[in-house]
Amino acid sequence: MIQFQYQRVNLEKAAVSARVKDKNSMFIAGGTNLLDLMKRGIVSPEKLIDISRIPGMAEITAVEGGIRIGALALNTKVAEDKLVLGRQPLLALAINAGASAQIRNMATVGGNMLQRTRCSYFYDKLLPCNKREPGSGCGALDGFNRMHAIFGFSEQCIAVHPSDMSVALTALEATVRVSGPNGSRTIPFGDFHRLPGTKPEVDTNLGNGELITYVELPDSSFNHVHYLKIRDRASYAFALVSVAVALHIENNTIKEARLAMGGVAHKPWRLKEAEASLAGKIASDSSFKQAAKIAMAGAKAFKHNEYKLRMAPNAIVQALKSASGI
Repeated sequence: MIQFQYQRVNLEKAAVSARVKDKNSMFIAGGTNLLDLMKRGIVSPEKLIDISRIPGMAEITAVEGGIRIGALALNTKVAEDKLVLGRQPLLALAINAGASAQIRNMATVGGNMLQRTRCSYFYDKLLPCNKREPGSGCGALDGFNRMHAIFGFSEQCIAVHPSDMSVALTALEATVRVSGPNGSRTIPFGDFHRLPGTKPEVDTNLGNGELITYVELPDSSFNHVHYLKIRDRASYAFALVSVAVALHIENNTIKEARLAMGGVAHKPWRLKEAEASLAGKIASDSSFKQAAKIAMAGAKAFKHNEYKLRMAPNAIVQALKSASGI
């Protein structure tokens, strides 16, 4: 690992100013992903700006119309928080499905959102990867692509986003508050992460020097939720396919539905057409299968991940059944 400078800041403005001043710098808090990337030589910042002690950024509070979660709140704290468990249990379920307990005890909300793909071609510097080295090619296209995308990919990159928490935040239509050199702004969570397009090296729509300060989840009437994660092993494995479900059901009729998937695209994949198909329908096996069929429109597999074309719709149906209790 290369030598680097270290700077601790105690104010949002100081963090942003330091990041803008030093172009080859990065923010660090828990460091659960960043330090791995540095050790492997995937990223080589000249300076780390420690934001972990900025006051107020680890708080979880009730605000008008929802819950505000600071970017420095630890994953474990969020998953165990009474506000979250009482009003947004889907988020707690998704967080607890991710990583190991030890990592959840260190990882922050902001860091979870910013973690990089676990594509093996990205992590191996001897192999081509447009995300790591733009213009070098995508080794996964014709290589071993069992874990890779079936939606939203490009010829430049077929990697998937690894965060479970972000799948739930997408389904729940959270918003992200960021602070930057030009002031603060709010980003809908569904617009925070990017599809690869021609610039797979850019994972998010954060601007230069911008710092995530908090996430807000709007209050909702969802009374049936479930997070299903299918993986190779039960402990500390990334999703082959995951499904976040939030339903508002009255008298067995679905009044509103939210669906998002992980492990299938470069960003958490919202299933809006499938959601619309469920509105007003009886919670039943047939309506769930129809929604799953709609959700799979446009899906395309590669040599080693064709199983996802069968696994994904089955996972959607199973997640809906588990959420609704039928």
